[in-house]
Amino acid sequence: MIADGRRQGMFWDVQAGRVPPPPAAVTLGFELVEADPERGTITVAFQATEQFLNPVGAVQGGFLAAMLDDTLGPALVATLPPGQFAPTLDLQVQFLRPARPGRLVGRGRVVRRGRQICFLAGELVDETGETVATATATAQIKTVPAPDATA
Repeated sequence: MIADGRRQGMFWDVQAGRVPPPPAAVTLGFELVEADPERGTITVAFQATEQFLNPVGAVQGGFLAAMLDDTLGPALVATLPPGQFAPTLDLQVQFLRPARPGRLVGRGRVVRRGRQICFLAGELVDETGETVATATATAQIKTVPAPDATA
């Protein structure tokens, strides 16, 4: 399922073009491939550019971690109603092989969802289908603060 413009909430508002995407997602070349909020799964793609490389020509691990965070978080956020968001509390990344510039695909899923605390997992694969990194995360569901009436 892809954004159809009928869903509301932070994630869906960005996908429908109602609000601009976060700058970090733009930097990473974030592209929604598929989201299934009922199952708590998502597939996204990123464009690893030459600017992401370390001295040996592999994508620097911090960029891979950011891509995984931008995979796992949206798997949960896509399930939330308007007015809620889910900051990452903990992110554990395992780097399995070097990633090269090009398209990297992230697959994320909600493993367990509580009222406030959720557990997430996913992986990042390269253009050949090889897994380059995996991650688990913990996120907390929060309500967007109401605008300050005195401002």
